[in-house]
Amino acid sequence: MAVAIVLAAAAAFLSALAVVLQRVALESAPVGSSFSPRLMTHALRKRGWLIGFGLMLCMFVLQASALRFGQLSVVQPVLTGELIFLVIILVTAFHRSVGWRELMGIAAIVAGLAGFFAAASPALGTGQPTGRAWLAVSLASAACVLALVAASRAGPRWWRAAALGAASAVLFACNAALTKTLTALLHHGGWVHVFGNWDPYALGLTGACGLFLLQSALHAGPIAASRTTSVIVNPLASIVIGVTAFGERLRPGPGFVTLDVLALTVMCAGVMVLIRSPLVGGMSGTRSDEHLGADPIAGMDKESVAAHGSNAASPSPRIPDITLPNGEPQGG
Repeated sequence: MAVAIVLAAAAAFLSALAVVLQRVALESAPVGSSFSPRLMTHALRKRGWLIGFGLMLCMFVLQASALRFGQLSVVQPVLTGELIFLVIILVTAFHRSVGWRELMGIAAIVAGLAGFFAAASPALGTGQPTGRAWLAVSLASAACVLALVAASRAGPRWWRAAALGAASAVLFACNAALTKTLTALLHHGGWVHVFGNWDPYALGLTGACGLFLLQSALHAGPIAASRTTSVIVNPLASIVIGVTAFGERLRPGPGFVTLDVLALTVMCAGVMVLIRSPLVGGMSGTRSDEHLGADPIAGMDKESVAAHGSNAASPSPRIPDITLPNGEPQGG
């Protein structure tokens, strides 16, 4: 399990770096292009987005390797460490300072993960899912994604980003499950055996749809909103898929189940605290809550100025308006 945790942590670092690069690249996209092919057309012209995509491919390789050595209920929760690496990136690359909220959030995530692994003691399951199990997972996942996408069509920007982030997380949880199946197929029969099954094609479909929803979430609103739901929903959905479809075993008994729920609650609380901190959420009153590249010189390129108006690169004379998750405006 130690090898799987190390590989998953490395994947989490690459994921955090990829998300930051892609979010910055999408900040100059035209307003209203979320959930539109125009968004991907814009992204493909951005070098930073392409570098981020390359990092996502490397992250996928590390995640697949981790799933080869460990269970879904081990690997996917470790990926919540992405937020810890996000804090490090924001501090080192964007020169932001760490406060007590960030430290509390990081401590809660680490404590929650450690508590879950200690209480649940995840073990290998009964093997690969049956056709009936895959059908149930596919139908449930599709229903969740469609409902979340429909919910994202209305509401404030933070809500649209959160709903699309959750939808992408469900698809990526399915993608991780299919990746685990693919590694087993590759181990037992090689690439010819892999492409003789439906799994790699479903893997490509869920990956492409998940990537599209993730880019839409990053552009739809604050990165804090999309990453909160994405980072929380992904491991929870993966644990459910691992236990129900792969038969992964968690330590039984009402006491241990209670400890599992408590540990996951602590982890999710840490995610909420960390993602809503001034550092990660950008709600300090000195930077926009939606733009990582908020500096008028470093954060805006010519396309950004053209998309947002001739005064887009001028410093604002007042504190920018900030939409809090409860929908109440804040600002001067």
